[in-house]
Amino acid sequence: MKVDLFDFELPQDRIALRPCKPRDAARMLLVDGDAISDAKVLDLPRLLGPDDVLVFNDTKVIPAQLEGRRGEAKVGATLHKREGLRSWWAFMRNAKRVRDGDTVDFGQGVTATALRRDDQGAILLEFGGDEPVELLLERAGTMPLPPYIASKRGTDAQDREDYQTMFAKEEGAVAAPTASLHFTDRLISMLDEAGVQRETLTLHVGAGTFLPVKADDTNDHKLHSEWGRIDQATADRLNMALAKGGRLIAVGTTALRLLESAADEDGTIQLFEGDTDIFITPGYRFRAVGGLMTNFHLPKSTLFMLVSALMGLETMKRAYGHAIDAQYRFYSYGDGSLLLPPR
Repeated sequence: MKVDLFDFELPQDRIALRPCKPRDAARMLLVDGDAISDAKVLDLPRLLGPDDVLVFNDTKVIPAQLEGRRGEAKVGATLHKREGLRSWWAFMRNAKRVRDGDTVDFGQGVTATALRRDDQGAILLEFGGDEPVELLLERAGTMPLPPYIASKRGTDAQDREDYQTMFAKEEGAVAAPTASLHFTDRLISMLDEAGVQRETLTLHVGAGTFLPVKADDTNDHKLHSEWGRIDQATADRLNMALAKGGRLIAVGTTALRLLESAADEDGTIQLFEGDTDIFITPGYRFRAVGGLMTNFHLPKSTLFMLVSALMGLETMKRAYGHAIDAQYRFYSYGDGSLLLPPR
């Protein structure tokens, strides 16, 4: 499909620069089949049934944004995906000033050597020294806010809390699974009282999620791979819920992509541990997922393509038009939506 089909106009003042306080006070657009209506995140327990399962991503964002120098040249690095014990793929600002074999000084005693490039422009960095890379990042790194926020304000100490979900456990993401940012202990208690089930999986979100689609046709775009895991016990419980007629409601596009990567042709969730580069566009046949809670996405982005695949492009354009007119807050720190396709 032509990428331009997924374009829309978004006023800049709709981009949220800070999250709601409290987190569960956000608005939520309900798209139930073709019907579009306004709701709140706190309405979630009444909108789901006791057979439904909310599936969360427990990845934890690391301080993966680094600023440094290669000689006199200023460079920046956003880590993307771990390659080994001391090696990470990174997207780099001013990357032309960094050649294979060069050492970049990120300050605070943190250095890394550029080993090689991939065919999509990422550079493999190997960190020096003996300390765990996680400690180096805590010392020299900052939270990697999305570019549409970072271009409008600097990262600060509050983002260390705001850009982390209550489920964050497994370190390795360089972007938050932002739909989960809306959840609080209060909301979880309400969901428990309503009998809505919960499960978690792990997908380490990479910086590739923010890369623009430069191709004119979706067939010519390739996603960077991300590492994910669903253990056997979790897969068994998810399959049991499906067998009882329940819906798997992915909380965030990351959870959805991993569930669909792990599902076989008949919709059975299999044990999964490894990389996925699944790219979901209209025409895709969903195997396991029966709904999605997600924030609002950028024009012409792979994530807007994904929600259009789930609900239909025209439905999502109407939904986004309604959200813009109704003053919903967009993107990572913005409001949410609950997308429920016909059963």
